[in-house]
Amino acid sequence: MNSIPIKAALLACLAGPLAAQNPLSAIDWLEAQRVAPRAPGLLPPADEPAVARTALRPEVETLPLDAPTVEGVGLLPQSVTGLPRSLWARSDARILATLIRQTDPAVPALSALFNTLLLAEADPARDPGGETSLLAARTDALMQRGVVEPALALIERAGPADPALWPYWFELGLLTGDTSAACAALRRDPGLGGDLRARIWCSAREGDWGYAATLLQTGAALGSIRARDADLLQRFLDPELAEDLPYLRPPVRPDALQFRLFEAIGEPLPTAPLPRRFASVDLGGDSGWKAQLEAGERLARTGAISENRLLGLYSARKPAASGGIWDRVAALQAFEAALGSGDPARIGPALETVWPQMRSAGLLVAFSELSGPALIPVSLEGRAADLAQRAALLSSEYEAAAARMTDQPLLQAVAQGRAPETAGTLPHAGAVAAAFGGAAVPSYLQDMLGDGRLGEAILEAIALFSSGAEGNPGDLTAALAVLRAVGLEDPARRAALQVMLLDDEGARR
Repeated sequence: MNSIPIKAALLACLAGPLAAQNPLSAIDWLEAQRVAPRAPGLLPPADEPAVARTALRPEVETLPLDAPTVEGVGLLPQSVTGLPRSLWARSDARILATLIRQTDPAVPALSALFNTLLLAEADPARDPGGETSLLAARTDALMQRGVVEPALALIERAGPADPALWPYWFELGLLTGDTSAACAALRRDPGLGGDLRARIWCSAREGDWGYAATLLQTGAALGSIRARDADLLQRFLDPELAEDLPYLRPPVRPDALQFRLFEAIGEPLPTAPLPRRFASVDLGGDSGWKAQLEAGERLARTGAISENRLLGLYSARKPAASGGIWDRVAALQAFEAALGSGDPARIGPALETVWPQMRSAGLLVAFSELSGPALIPVSLEGRAADLAQRAALLSSEYEAAAARMTDQPLLQAVAQGRAPETAGTLPHAGAVAAAFGGAAVPSYLQDMLGDGRLGEAILEAIALFSSGAEGNPGDLTAALAVLRAVGLEDPARRAALQVMLLDDEGARR
């Protein structure tokens, strides 16, 4: 069996949009909608036997027409993603949850695809392990990637007044700075939160300091709260006492509640050494422009914020210092000014200055998305012309860039979705050329697709691509073959261009 029958078999299920639409950025769409997506559609009716097996009246389970199932919740409707609602339906939720937690996309094109999968509306998976296991895995993955506000919207849409979901609601509220809704739910139903520290926090935030102190004393006496946390909570509840106590060393890996408690007692922790989800705290700018810039860069690398939002951070003001991130800000601002002038004599040198700055930050694709299309018609020479071509190929306008190329046959062929005549010398060129030359989908993935386990197969392809990017050419070829077979042509082309060009840039450093 080759990849052609798979593509034909999936055509009806994909219904065309995947292959036809422009590249989708889940984060761009969410920002444009202010994270106010429509409610998910209803699930299709389950298959029923054609003939009754008993004369007894069957038990009928009813569901309000406007009530989505928890596992079907998403922020991106099918009309936006092009993904079928049956994305997860034929897979085991526990397997999907494991795959999601292990997935680490190698290039920005697959980061965007992964974010879209996590936020898509879809019918529930087969779930013998618990009703919210897949939703929890999706939410956790979004948090780890720094996609905090959409993750919070996803949980709120699911109806987080559930002991399995409330801890995510509370932590996301801590990260976004507003736990009032989660705390109100906990007040109504104390069984939602098993962490006594959360009940203490909520009681204090709602003004019931006496009850919070009683909970702390009881928890500390029973050993339900660790000594370090009890000390931290005591300082939080009694600021006057805290002034006479010695400095409290923060934990190496604080959780979100510990982070906010240190902030509340006047000893805020820097977010730079903490997991990426904490970077969202600094986006508002309360910790200063430098922290805001660093947070924006961390989040842009996973597609957690859009390129335009990153540009807004870079452009907020003039850098008052030099070195490190300030040189990058100055270089980007100078490039934007040169690009606005339309003068190739200014654009070329500015591009040669800003390119290594963005490369060192791991933001070449974000930079290219912003600037690549505008560079296509600019007449440049030498090194600047080469960089402009690379920026255009790394942008959403890669096909327009390829139409003007004459000296890079492999890149041109991949950008246009054609089988290349020669592999060339770029990193991963042979593996990419094989994929675009008609390589077959591996048999186990063929079986997966034949079973209708589309989302599972896409996750496997993203994982294979990461393995291929680390030096396993067969995995890279297989990953691209799967993406192309299921109609994800644009992510496949962009991922192939990115892995070759970015690794080549790394080799040039």
